[in-house]
Amino acid sequence: MSKRTFNSPVESASAAREALQRLNTVLSKVPEKENIEVAVEGNDDVILLPRDVAIVLREVLANSSAGRSVGVIPMHAELTTQQAADLLNVSRPHIVKLMDEGVLPGHKVGTHRRIYAADVHRYQHERDIERRQAADDLALITDELGLYE
Repeated sequence: MSKRTFNSPVESASAAREALQRLNTVLSKVPEKENIEVAVEGNDDVILLPRDVAIVLREVLANSSAGRSVGVIPMHAELTTQQAADLLNVSRPHIVKLMDEGVLPGHKVGTHRRIYAADVHRYQHERDIERRQAADDLALITDELGLYE
């Protein structure tokens, strides 16, 4: 798997915070469909970033400014069951069970199971939607029963 991890030492966290504030300002001013121009310090070069890339960069900066490491994994990357489990914060046997039940698609490379990062991401997104819906339903029931007072 091709994965790049960015560790955020304390001294770079403040630089990331400043960059995050500036990027948020730029993103709020630039129309939705436009690229973001990034000037390179020390020379006249300007880099055009697609807006989607700038939004990913914002997430990297937000995590770096909080002192958290950030990993970037291509969606086409093949993950081991352990890597998928680590991303979802579940056990490896749970991933194997989900694959056996057909909930998570996967394939074998020799005797080893693999799953695409895109499939793990899709599952995580679907699971998040289900959790939010359950929380909303619970809040509605609690409100209907008058338990918020």
